[in-house]
Amino acid sequence: MSDGPRYRVVLAKEDFKFSSAHFTLFSAERAELFHGHNYRVTLELAGSELDGWGLLVDLESVKEVVRRLCRRLDSRTLLPAEGPGLSWSREDGAVEVRFGARRYLFPEDDVLVLPLVNTSIELLAQLFWRDLADHLRGSRIETLAVSVEETAGQRCFYEAPIV
Repeated sequence: MSDGPRYRVVLAKEDFKFSSAHFTLFSAERAELFHGHNYRVTLELAGSELDGWGLLVDLESVKEVVRRLCRRLDSRTLLPAEGPGLSWSREDGAVEVRFGARRYLFPEDDVLVLPLVNTSIELLAQLFWRDLADHLRGSRIETLAVSVEETAGQRCFYEAPIV
């Protein structure tokens, strides 16, 4: 990574969005009520060198990865596979979720179980970052930041170097 001048490309396209239901876990005994958000995703890609065409990165391929991830999460109930205090099971086309005294039953096709301990904006931003970092390795991108916003004025950035 260079200490000199850097280029920074920001992508915040209208279709970098997904609508999902979830509840955030605060501990093994405490969680939000079940609700939904219209999430928005923003990227910041930074690097110090351009290619021979004066480009930092192939933006079309990056946008396609973000759109694919948004489509995967859109119109789904998001569940953390590893959430403390939360248990879930699949049976007869349904997903049953238990947290303390709460019990939810969802159609299986509506649910996306994520390899996370929580469905917080912090971990959703990191989830996007990981998939995008895999796509960007070997490119001129040195640092990637991903923001996931769940409501106006409430977002989380996850930023790290691409190694």
